[in-house]
Amino acid sequence: MAIHYFCRHCGTNMGSIESLSVHADHLGLNTLTNEERQDMVSYEQDGSIHIKAICEDCQDALTRNPELHAHDYLIH
Repeated sequence: MAIHYFCRHCGTNMGSIESLSVHADHLGLNTLTNEERQDMVSYEQDGSIHIKAICEDCQDALTRNPELHAHDYLIH
């Protein structure tokens, strides 16, 4: 099973974890509400998990320009 992290704002592949056994608790997924989990986590047909997070570049852009929160996609 692979777990892939992507930036929710720019789509950048932030990294992957290749592991046969990973608990949701170790990833912090147990701390998400059901709504957050539906928005951030998707389970693919091949058994992999895609998690939407935020990359450093987008976080920096949002910190410097709070009005960017109105946009779903950021280009940097």
